[in-house]
Amino acid sequence: MTGLQYMSGFGNEHVSEDPRCPGALPEGQNNPQVCPYGLYAEQLSGSAFTCPRPTNKRSWLYRILPSVCHKPFKPLKEGHLTHNWDEVEPDPNQLRWKPFEIPKDSRNKLDFVSGLHTLCGAGEPRGRNGIAIHIFVCNASMLNRCLYNSDGDFLIVPQQGKLLITTEFGKMLVEPNEICVIQQGMRFSVEVFGETRGYILEVYGAHFELPDLGPIGANGLANPRDFLVPVAWYEDRQVPGGYTVISKYQGKLFAAQQDFSPFNVVAWHGNYTPYKYHLEKFMVINSVAFDHADPSIFTVLTAKSTRPGVALADFVIFPPRWGVADNTFRPPYYHRNCMSEFMGLVKGHYEAKEEGFQPGGASLHSMMTPHGPDADCFEKASKAKLEPERVAEGTMAFMFESSLSLAVTKWGLQTSNRLDKNYYKCWEPLKSHFNPSCK
Repeated sequence: MTGLQYMSGFGNEHVSEDPRCPGALPEGQNNPQVCPYGLYAEQLSGSAFTCPRPTNKRSWLYRILPSVCHKPFKPLKEGHLTHNWDEVEPDPNQLRWKPFEIPKDSRNKLDFVSGLHTLCGAGEPRGRNGIAIHIFVCNASMLNRCLYNSDGDFLIVPQQGKLLITTEFGKMLVEPNEICVIQQGMRFSVEVFGETRGYILEVYGAHFELPDLGPIGANGLANPRDFLVPVAWYEDRQVPGGYTVISKYQGKLFAAQQDFSPFNVVAWHGNYTPYKYHLEKFMVINSVAFDHADPSIFTVLTAKSTRPGVALADFVIFPPRWGVADNTFRPPYYHRNCMSEFMGLVKGHYEAKEEGFQPGGASLHSMMTPHGPDADCFEKASKAKLEPERVAEGTMAFMFESSLSLAVTKWGLQTSNRLDKNYYKCWEPLKSHFNPSCK
């Protein structure tokens, strides 16, 4: 695994061929009458053919057998994966979950697919507009099984345990404090190395892109060259017992059988690829005088909606940084938002709530639901001596923020049994400091 190689650059036109088959990429054309090495040419389109060039996404794959060689798809039990947002009544309360449990019984084997649990979401995959937030917990690797998502893109945030992800484009090792994006239609399989947990942001109808920088200028936040794309790797492996290809289609799972590995792409070229990114590479922007800049300055990736300046979903992080603002309440301010804010914690302690919000857990502050620092944080920050200080050292919290009003699933509110029903109590000790005779 340490020998894995990558190419760098976000959204670049990449070319790659497995070194075992030099010259596997056709020269000067995409679809020759006969491909080198007797390969099949197959295009994977991530956008409409007629999209403007800046948003046109496609790759050409040169493979031993085309993807169409499989038996018919049949329904597969979804478990706790859903896009039914009407299972339970809406809940506008501040919600917080304790760390989601990973099965420890060796007899209860869950791989990445069977360990998917939908926590909340909105919208509908058939209409190509919406998001879903999933938790994955697994203790077994996918064996002769792969998944592809017909509905949208997966942004995967591992929290515990590393993921060795084999894709049609090559292999990626993704560890906690890294993320990866598997875009719509890309087949992948996940190998794990023990108890593993993480978060997934799924978007329907849009791809993730880097946020516009505006007056920040040409450099800053997540730099394009720090995104890594796998290099071509193939296996020419027959699977007499059957290889299972799983499709997530219109929110449901379907399985088809074939007798060979789908990771048989010898070479490829294009700009529609999986990719990964290390969160420590993020170049943090922050206030150096007074007050807060809004948390949009911490945006790593955005999936835009059709409304200018409004995201279908943003992926935002709160990394280690310096706090130097004068005469300022430095923790996050109290807030009511027209967006939905889902937060997770990869490691460490989140500054606004050092107790209760734990790695592997989560919180959801829905549209216009008030939230902010707990009472202990407010008292400490209001009296602290304001000196330059490191903030969030050893911590990585993140937020999935969406313009959609998110519904929580029955699993999230009930079945998981991880909802912290005492969350509201962290604000109860807040007291009035108002004194009309003392400014």
